[in-house]
Amino acid sequence: MLAREEKLAEFTRRLREAAGENLQSIVLYGSAARGDYHHQKSDLNILCVLNSAKAADLARLARVIHWWSGELKEPPPQFFTSEELLHCADVFAIELLDIGKSHKVLFGSDPIAGIEVPMNLHRVEVEHGLRSLLQKLRIHFLHYCENEAQLREIYAKSISGLTVLLRHVLIVFGEDVPAERSDVYRRIEELTGADSGAFELGRALRDNHPAAELPRSFGKYLEAVEAVIRSLDAIIPKREWQRVRK
Repeated sequence: MLAREEKLAEFTRRLREAAGENLQSIVLYGSAARGDYHHQKSDLNILCVLNSAKAADLARLARVIHWWSGELKEPPPQFFTSEELLHCADVFAIELLDIGKSHKVLFGSDPIAGIEVPMNLHRVEVEHGLRSLLQKLRIHFLHYCENEAQLREIYAKSISGLTVLLRHVLIVFGEDVPAERSDVYRRIEELTGADSGAFELGRALRDNHPAAELPRSFGKYLEAVEAVIRSLDAIIPKREWQRVRK
């Protein structure tokens, strides 16, 4: 099995060979760029910038992506043109803010430099993400409230995405985001009243620690997410939302 750096070097070599002059940049982001990568549980997240993303140009890269996602089991890279990347900060505010703070250029120029994220739209995306997650969790609970194993799996799988959103909730509140997840959860509890223990349990389940009374615990998880949404919703009246602040 290839080590992390060997994987990245081989991916870069293969993609450069397949794309030729159409390739502008390859950027590593996520846990591997932040420094909290776990070789068994973390993915290698990659952003690729092309001059052209027409079907014929993408088809030349298919074998590389099949190898990367099929043989190596890594998530498919994100592909943008430089123009697309420049104009998508309003709809990918969370993602580009995260990439901007922690990324490593594997090839080419830095495509993230100079991209400004509109923070008013970032705040909207954070709430949208939380409300969408809450709806999914409620539906899952309706389906599996009597199936403890399924609830445990859903709880464990959802906590990573929720933790990203909680970090961004702190950004919306104007806070410096702590590096440690437990500190993020504690600060969220101080600001919103959400039970940090409900988030800690999600991390424990993700790390395969057992938990009792999953239906009751899942209910507390739902309540904690609801509390965060209520506090976030109160920050800016919705009538003040607009694409560009005047």
